[in-house]
Amino acid sequence: MSVHEVIRRLPDIGHVRRVSRALAVLDLILDGDADMLPFFAFDARWSATEEAALMRDGSGNEYSIVFSAEGAFAYGFDHESPMSPWGRGGKLWPGLLDGIPEVFHAARDETAFCDEDGIPRATVCFWRTATDDAWRTGPVEGVEKDGANYLFQLLADGQPEAFLSFAEDYYGVELELEPIRHVYALMPLTEYVVTSLNRERRLPDLAEGIAEIGYPRS
Repeated sequence: MSVHEVIRRLPDIGHVRRVSRALAVLDLILDGDADMLPFFAFDARWSATEEAALMRDGSGNEYSIVFSAEGAFAYGFDHESPMSPWGRGGKLWPGLLDGIPEVFHAARDETAFCDEDGIPRATVCFWRTATDDAWRTGPVEGVEKDGANYLFQLLADGQPEAFLSFAEDYYGVELELEPIRHVYALMPLTEYVVTSLNRERRLPDLAEGIAEIGYPRS
């Protein structure tokens, strides 16, 4: 499933932002390894006017979504994709960055999303302005192996059940659905919800991470 199919399934900006925030909180609770980068992260203070959702799977695959009053802009990178600039002499796939509205040019050129030569780490790119009625992408062709389905599957599905299946495989634990639903609804965390997901975690220990994510507090 390429970017074209993924953006047809992707919910609106508000829903994608909410799920992104929930994924970051769930990862914060479930992953207790402070020495490892989180799989899912959300920076509510990316800039004075922007928030950012980030995914890094530890194997070289990632995505970044910047949310602003103008809309949302996303990069995805599958390091094994034939569309990777690393296997194309540093050249991006034709059409990948074509048609990006000017309001997203700063996000397009953000150094945090580029390699040391200033080339975006990207095999996927899409966006949606605040006035758009759908997500959009450039005139890219031959993108069946762009990695979009793997990278954005939880956001495209948008439901707690999808995270439950992912989490039991990735974190290697059995989980109940109700605490995950609680987080997906962005309801304030309780000690019960936290310990239901991870017996070794306590709510006060998560305060700094919760503040960075911008998750609602009681």
